[in-house]
Amino acid sequence: MRRVILRTGLVLSAQGGVLARLMLPFNLLAGGPLGSGKQWYPWIHIDDEIRAIRFLMETPQAEGAFNLTAPNPLTNHDLSRILGKVMNRPAFMPTPAFALQMVLGEMATIVLDGQRAVPNRLLKLGFQFTFSDLEPALRDLLSPSKNTLSSVMAEHA
Repeated sequence: MRRVILRTGLVLSAQGGVLARLMLPFNLLAGGPLGSGKQWYPWIHIDDEIRAIRFLMETPQAEGAFNLTAPNPLTNHDLSRILGKVMNRPAFMPTPAFALQMVLGEMATIVLDGQRAVPNRLLKLGFQFTFSDLEPALRDLLSPSKNTLSSVMAEHA
């Protein structure tokens, strides 16, 4: 029996989730890196996530663990800078690690510790990302006339 294990990065979607949480400080003009900002944040656009899962289901030679992340991971500092640019908001207000630890407790490790994950095995099988870079992905997700694969699939479900 074939088994595929998905290791997913931060899934970015216009329908809320982690993107809405990342945007909140920027909407309050208090956006910026979390902690040192040096931690890696592997991310993936929701449309690429859905397409990659389907690709793995339909590819018989796909077996084992796969990173479902965009091929160009970013540090938290770069992610914050690009999110601020796309939202047209400043991205200079860092949140100190100790403040996150006080507010989030042990959950702060999720935000402060990063992992640089890349989808090498997925790419070797021939999967092609629509959104390899964060700025075009965010521009797509934050566009007023958002009509993504995920919303189209939801309409036809």
